Amino acid sequence: MHKHACRAPPFLRRIRRRHRPDSNDGSKRFPSLSCDATAARFHTHEVGPNQCCSAVIQEISAPISTVWSVVRRFDNPQAYKHFLKSCSVIDGDGGNVGSLRQVHVVSGLPAASSTERLDILDDERHVISFSVVGGDHRLSNYRSVTTLHSSPVSGTVVVESYVVDVPPGNTKEETCDFVDVHKRSEISVI
Repeated sequence: MHKHACRAPPFLRRIRRRHRPDSNDGSKRFPSLSCDATAARFHTHEVGPNQCCSAVIQEISAPISTVWSVVRRFDNPQAYKHFLKSCSVIDGDGGNVGSLRQVHVVSGLPAASSTERLDILDDERHVISFSVVGGDHRLSNYRSVTTLHSSPVSGTVVVESYVVDVPPGNTKEETCDFVDVHKRSEISVI
């Protein structure tokens, strides 16, 4: 396994919307995300040989407190994840690490439901992370971390990185493209 680092953007330079680590150099670094200690800490993933990882970065024209009030709601992801039909907390209260939620996906996607565990919820650093632990879908061992960062230019920069198994019959590129499209769609409606 290699550690892949996706680090928060240097906000005074151009912000990339999406970046994948260079798979040829062995280091798997996200060079455009190197200035923020929070992102450096939380956007580092163990990535196996049959897994892929990527990061999606989006500027939001809203204060970080407003964006965080939506993103932190583990119990209500459908507020900005429009491909979700419903969500129920099945263990815990949805506001503490270890809580489990069951989400149901809208028809037309190659999934029906997903069981997800809240791994990190840090209100001070604006970090939320969850893992998929079950369900009817093709994204096995999916782990995601989302961090929010103040931007003097736009208000808030959202960085979401993930690692996931590549499903049989798909390439790493196809898998990352599929997940990236959904991630960009989610972030764009915040």
